Amino acid sequence: MAEIELLIRNARVVHPDGDAEMPEPVDIAVAGGVVRHIARDIAAGPATEVVDARGLLAFPGVVDAHQHWGIYSDLAADTESESRACAQGGVTTSLSYLRTGRYYLNRGGPYRDFVPEALDRMSGRSYVDFGVHLAPMTREHIGEIPTLVEDFGITSFKIFMFYGGHGLHGRSGDQSEFLMIGPDERYDLAHFEFVMRGLAEARERYGDVVTLSLHCETAEIMAAYTELVEREGTLSGLRAYSASRPPHSEGLAITMAAYLAHETGFPNINLLHLSSAKAVDAALRMAKAFPHIDFRREVTIGHLLADVDTADGIGGKVNPPLRERRDVEALWQHLLAGDIDWVVSDHACCRDEQKFATDRADVFGAKSGFGGAEYLLPGLVSEGTKRGLPLARVAALTATEPARRYGLTRKGRIAPGYDADVALVDLGARWTVHAESSESAQEYTPFEGFDMSARVTDVFLRGRRILRDGAVCGPPRGEYLRRAALP
Repeated sequence: MAEIELLIRNARVVHPDGDAEMPEPVDIAVAGGVVRHIARDIAAGPATEVVDARGLLAFPGVVDAHQHWGIYSDLAADTESESRACAQGGVTTSLSYLRTGRYYLNRGGPYRDFVPEALDRMSGRSYVDFGVHLAPMTREHIGEIPTLVEDFGITSFKIFMFYGGHGLHGRSGDQSEFLMIGPDERYDLAHFEFVMRGLAEARERYGDVVTLSLHCETAEIMAAYTELVEREGTLSGLRAYSASRPPHSEGLAITMAAYLAHETGFPNINLLHLSSAKAVDAALRMAKAFPHIDFRREVTIGHLLADVDTADGIGGKVNPPLRERRDVEALWQHLLAGDIDWVVSDHACCRDEQKFATDRADVFGAKSGFGGAEYLLPGLVSEGTKRGLPLARVAALTATEPARRYGLTRKGRIAPGYDADVALVDLGARWTVHAESSESAQEYTPFEGFDMSARVTDVFLRGRRILRDGAVCGPPRGEYLRRAALP
């Protein structure tokens, strides 16, 4: 075994396939940024840094597979500030959705030009390891898929099903202008079909590492219901926004996406941020209808913690919306039943002056999205343990399963041969969420005042500490993660 550089003593390592309610303390030996050995009473070498975990839980560093760095702010600045927030939440790997069009780099054109610029802005600024998903917005982008896999190690792609027919923030506008696509391009069901056909060809060449994620909402339903809600004027705030993007809009989009996957023969489908009982019901029905499609189902920590009444004001506006408490409870029932594959933050930092650019009470005038990576692991552990969610399942939901799906072969476990990404969690901590304590550039949070019963105290990225006693430390050492296709 290589000379030990870091030894984390007395850590209760949480394995995704473990069966112990409370793991016994062990030592974690690290060399070259990789876990080398896990056992009791490992001998330290003369140059070994020794850290006493004091019996805290050691979770594998969170693989937050759904973030949006740079959506509302400069990508370089967002990479630095929001990766610091990641560390606070136990996140050591961030996968961020990028696309051409309005926001992000505010440009159209081919990805062969877009991706190098994006990676250059992110380089040297992240406190956590990072990768990207891309959305093929044009015919040219579909043709670029092999180049994106081979030259940039990007193997995961996305479709926003309501773009092209409904506005990002809840009112329809000129979607071609928003998407920055030419007059001969359409972002519609036919385009989604051709994206899937392009990915089916890529999968034949590169294997199952090629996946497609879908934001499932139906533009026509949302446009009609937004008009209805605004015309009637009886609802306000987050409840009005939820009603304008009703749950059956999710269910219908999921159904269409599933049939397109069946038609095109592309099996690796990820259904993102399911927010309601109807959405999960549709996802499970489609899994039964098309057993040859490998569906994965995702929920966010926001939809698990907050509802239209408990979120702190319209800062909780997000797509799909926060729902009624009954939907929150339904999501938890499905999570405990094993119907959900992973939990993410959908972190999209939107600063106060951007979020509330118009009337602070006008939910339809506010921008969509909010941060939350800093609450991902503590929030899931806090609420999950109350409901009987096993610690092993938390590890699987936050790290192992998303790492496996997205081809991050060195992430997702604390085990020999894996990157030494470790988040120490104090299960006995009691604290209250306040936005001012977050490293995010966002000055508010919809979780303001929420009580937590678990805290991330220390985080290690490839064996280097990035969080000490709850405070971000050291320089940004995050690296871009290329995902390898099959040879």
